[in-house]
Amino acid sequence: MTAAVPFVDLAASVRDDRDAYLAAIATIIDGGAFVGGAAVTDFEADFARHAGARHGVAVSDGTLALVLALRALGVGPGDEVITAANSFYATAEAIALAGATPVLADVLADTLTIDPADIARRIGPRTKCVVPVHLFGQLAEVGAVLELAQAHGLTVLEDSAQAHGATRTAPNGEVWRAGSIGHAAAFSFYPTKNLGAFGEGGAITTGDAEVAERARVLRDHGQVSRHLHREIGYNARLNAISCACLSISLRRLDARNAARRAVAAAYRERLRDLPGVRLVAEAPGATPVYHLMIVQVEAARRDEVRNRMGADGVATAIHYPRPIHLQPAFAHLGQGPGSCPIAERAAEEMISLPMFPELTVDAVERVVASLRRALAR
Repeated sequence: MTAAVPFVDLAASVRDDRDAYLAAIATIIDGGAFVGGAAVTDFEADFARHAGARHGVAVSDGTLALVLALRALGVGPGDEVITAANSFYATAEAIALAGATPVLADVLADTLTIDPADIARRIGPRTKCVVPVHLFGQLAEVGAVLELAQAHGLTVLEDSAQAHGATRTAPNGEVWRAGSIGHAAAFSFYPTKNLGAFGEGGAITTGDAEVAERARVLRDHGQVSRHLHREIGYNARLNAISCACLSISLRRLDARNAARRAVAAAYRERLRDLPGVRLVAEAPGATPVYHLMIVQVEAARRDEVRNRMGADGVATAIHYPRPIHLQPAFAHLGQGPGSCPIAERAAEEMISLPMFPELTVDAVERVVASLRRALAR
């Protein structure tokens, strides 16, 4: 059965610019510059500017954006990298692929972003880097993370895969923008992201010219010039057609993020006093971009609630059902159950509700009504 309220509507997200996408694709086809060229460099410059960074490097996907950024920051074998236990698996996977060891930290109970106090407890002699995850479209506690990094001589790599355009205003009035806060940042352009490609895609942003240059070398087989390979790299280039289409989508990103915030506000107004539901808090000064809309319900009832909502025609999801430290692939780290209790509890309670810019207030009311009925039964 087709969901009466889909979890996401990708066709709607590109419908208004369909002719522009087709014209951009035709230009690439006619010009024959399928790899590299102006479409790529123009998008890199535009995206870096939007993120408030000096340099942008387009790559083939978000996971490799993390891997290349870590390597460009000098992370490798023997190093430890601290990141959040409550994230998509690729965050820690990229650390391992860069040759380092992931160390998973717990998250804050209100925002579910990485807990700076737990980062501090886990810093050791091998710690090289911290990867705060801007989860669900909200910036992590970047001020505290930066202070820790500076005190311990660590680099900071933002996992900005869900946070294109997110900002946060510090108590002193400074505005932090996803992609320009740490030594580098990694973005994903997976189709469901706030800025999505027609397929896979990713980017690295940084204010450091040397980091940007090494990332460019790494994405192209370690080449510094044609057939001169300085190191072992990757085939991680993002094709010209994807970049040309992303440039078109980027023009509408701010407006679409504003629409997401309006949808979130409609949800929050209707869910604020609903018994049995807890909302992820908006941190002071934060302007989230609501990649996802998360509620938490009693763990024992979550599957029942989701099933009942599905029977109503309301699609939901779970982000993410198992914390990274409890994934079988990372069992060797020795961080078993109980090592990140807040992340573990949240993983059992979270439900992701439908969230996309075109979602109407009527659809939000149908979702909330369905959730209310499911909880009442």
